[in-house]
Amino acid sequence: MEYQDIIHTIESKRRFGSLPGVEAGRRLLEALGNPQKDLAFVHIAGTNGKGSTAAFLHEILWRSGIKTGLFTSPHLVDFEERIRICGEKIPKREAARLGQYLLETDTDIPLTMFDYCLAMALLYFKEQGCRLLVLETGLGGRLDATNAVGVPAVSVITKIGYDHTAFLGNTLPEIAAEKAGILKAGTRAVFACQQAEAMAVLKQRCERLNIPFETVDRKRIVPEESGFGYPGERPYRMRMQGAFQRENAVTAVLAARTLMELGYPVTEEALHEGVAEAVWEGRMETVSKHPYLLVDGAHNADGTAALADSLRELFPGERFHFIMGVLADKDYRRMAEPLLPYAERVTAVTPKSGRALAAEELAEYIRGCGVLAESRTDLKEALKPFLQPDGQDGPRTVALGSLYFIGEIKKMFREIR
Repeated sequence: MEYQDIIHTIESKRRFGSLPGVEAGRRLLEALGNPQKDLAFVHIAGTNGKGSTAAFLHEILWRSGIKTGLFTSPHLVDFEERIRICGEKIPKREAARLGQYLLETDTDIPLTMFDYCLAMALLYFKEQGCRLLVLETGLGGRLDATNAVGVPAVSVITKIGYDHTAFLGNTLPEIAAEKAGILKAGTRAVFACQQAEAMAVLKQRCERLNIPFETVDRKRIVPEESGFGYPGERPYRMRMQGAFQRENAVTAVLAARTLMELGYPVTEEALHEGVAEAVWEGRMETVSKHPYLLVDGAHNADGTAALADSLRELFPGERFHFIMGVLADKDYRRMAEPLLPYAERVTAVTPKSGRALAAEELAEYIRGCGVLAESRTDLKEALKPFLQPDGQDGPRTVALGSLYFIGEIKKMFREIR
């Protein structure tokens, strides 16, 4: 089979299996000879900020001279984005080889796309001799396939909020309990700043399992001209935009310092270089300057609130043109609410997904809130001013709604460049 056929076959697998992910993952890894054995790892769960925190941490670790693998999801454009070692994506030939091996392996287990991706990553990391892995959960934590890998050296839980409530629960304590499922006896934990209800659940589990933990103190993170960080410490600089990225960076730094305490050769210089050089596509990313277009993967109410805070800080007093493409299983009303005070107008677009929310439904709601809104079923039509070299400047445009939607935009820009 050719690369495209193999990846298409894997991507066409079901999204959810008949077995809980952790059980399917455990059986699959056993069938493969437990390739994760002896691979130390950091496990990252949370609602928002997982990918960015993982990117910061991965950058810090490999710049410390530690051969580090990174597993994240979903990808924006290329499948290989999911699996990286020391900043380099898995080569297509390796993804094809491992993908074909997994497709031809008779495991007698109903596998999802995510199961195949995780197994491919672990096989690749083992073959390449990685010393440390950074693994991002796919959904939740307790029942996620990544939770079958073992006991993490460090467990990181980023900001917890309302998302995937049909699977994780309708209250913050219920969602936090699912995320806390990655916390196992023998690990050490690092938590981003949480709402009190969520933090209480995390602390309770740590106390029950005797897990030492540290928590990011958002109030102590001081933004200055020279950078940001805790008072009295050497400030950090970063390329990533967004006020929320400061907290993600500090979360990654605390995780890296915990690894340092465990004996890993993390260096102070790598801490600062890693934060400064980390890039995570699709998060507060400027893809066009004239006319201005920024894309962000905000796909829930906490994400759009963080985006609104960052826009207010970066561009005080400005109003924006928002392009939104949302999936139908999201609470689009709560997503739109933080942004509408800063909206000059909104273009709603129907994403290319079987789970898409119809653009006109979103536009109708926004018009009902007193904001000018139009709908488009064709993303290319909505992006026409940005895809032409003579596009006219107007209000800054911000596209958001889902990572899949942002991936569509990134792909279009790649094709014209």
